[in-house]
Amino acid sequence: MMILMAVLVWSVTLETCIARRGRHWRHSHPSSSDLSDSLSSKKPKSHGNSHHHSSHNHHNDNHHHKSKPKPKPKLKTPPKSSDNNSPVVSRPPKVQPPPLPPQKGSQVFNVMDFGAKGDGKCDDTKAFEAAWAAACKIEASMMLVPPEYTYLVGPISFSGPYCQANIVFQLDGTIIAPTDSKTWGKGLMWWIDFTKLKGIKVQGKGVIDGRGSGWWQQDDPFIDGETKLIIPLNNSVHQNPPVPIRSELDGRMPSIKPTALRFSGSLGVEVTGITIQNSPQCHLKFDDCVGVVVHDIAVSSPGDSPNTDGIHLQNTRDVLIHSTTLACGDDCISIQTGCSNVYVHNVNCGPGHGISIGSLGKEGTKACVSNITVRDVAMHNTMTGVRIKTWQGGVGSVKGIIFSNIQLNEVQIPIMIDQFYCDHSKCKNQTSAVAVEGVTYERIKGTYTVKPVHFACSDNFPCVDVQLSSIELKPVQEKYHMSDAYCWQTFGELNTPTLPPIDCLQIGKPPRNKVQSDHDVC
Repeated sequence: MMILMAVLVWSVTLETCIARRGRHWRHSHPSSSDLSDSLSSKKPKSHGNSHHHSSHNHHNDNHHHKSKPKPKPKLKTPPKSSDNNSPVVSRPPKVQPPPLPPQKGSQVFNVMDFGAKGDGKCDDTKAFEAAWAAACKIEASMMLVPPEYTYLVGPISFSGPYCQANIVFQLDGTIIAPTDSKTWGKGLMWWIDFTKLKGIKVQGKGVIDGRGSGWWQQDDPFIDGETKLIIPLNNSVHQNPPVPIRSELDGRMPSIKPTALRFSGSLGVEVTGITIQNSPQCHLKFDDCVGVVVHDIAVSSPGDSPNTDGIHLQNTRDVLIHSTTLACGDDCISIQTGCSNVYVHNVNCGPGHGISIGSLGKEGTKACVSNITVRDVAMHNTMTGVRIKTWQGGVGSVKGIIFSNIQLNEVQIPIMIDQFYCDHSKCKNQTSAVAVEGVTYERIKGTYTVKPVHFACSDNFPCVDVQLSSIELKPVQEKYHMSDAYCWQTFGELNTPTLPPIDCLQIGKPPRNKVQSDHDVC
């Protein structure tokens, strides 16, 4: 009897356990699809239920491995409500416009790959334009002009402002200018132009050859405003010797002559390593630029090539020029209106007309130049050494100028301020002038062939605060009439004895100085 009772109790217990494990328990819990719907509606379940469900899934894993991946696609697909609320998903279209960053600096665009022939005869202009168009799209890319080739390139502009920053123009070959008149039309102000760029760098061991002799020979006789001061002995010197006509000239060239290499409206410009030669006019020019570095370049043109300035600065600030050799037919460096914070050092100049600030104030214009330092410069066989030149009738000012440690070899007039500059045979006398103030000359030594110092300042706006120290200039009789130092309306200080004595400098300040109107002050 006892055994029978035990069997009955065990049987009832077993049925209860089976029922708990059977469909009655399952019906009281949500299915896996119900759980997915529950998660999407974000109704939290109890910790205990989640635990039981996890155990149930683990049980299925052990017996149905092939059916396991089916639940995952539902969990992988994000609900639409989550899509709408996510800031990350909605923003990428605004961040994506430049899809280039992964390629940053990784591409070189060789002009030969864009169809350049490099034979010096076929026109490679279109190949250069195509290579630039490709490089322009990628930040820190390089446009390569490979060595051992000569490229005939017509007037060309490498322009922004939509180009990426920090592009390198790697010039290792030789670029030559066309010499036929048709290419230039009625005349252009530039041949190779870089404009509206940021972080542009031109570098290499290549050459830019303007082949300018065809332009020079048809010029009217070139007159620098100071040639009137240089009087040859016994007419033994031709002031404007003829320039030989080269056989490559094809037709008469237009009267407007191009600058060989120009940068305009650009920020962060560097030019290094290259040679620029025989430009029709100025060799290297910067207009409206900020942050310019020029170093280890060479400029080469005959000393009698007209208006071929080496480096020309206008409306440009924060400039460094160093370790450069400049030989040309006009100013080695010309600093024009709108320039400030210019530092020039370790430059060789000659032949040429020296390093000049100006000419300024032509045709009554306003000119402002400030904070210019020129030091550690060697000049040989130049017309002037360090010079400031302004026209009568101009307004504005030149101030904060330092010329230091200038070595001179047979320079005609080493030190000059000329407020009566005129490159015509005759100019009208006018009372207004670009004021000159705060000019320091120190450690200027060497030899001269015409006159050691020429200071010609305005009656109404005398030159003030002109400082001279350690000036040692010795005459060398060459081909010209020689004269002593000359000063007119120039005031300042002799901080040390000078050789020769510059007794004409008036010590102190002028008794009266006409005051410029507010409109004329820089």
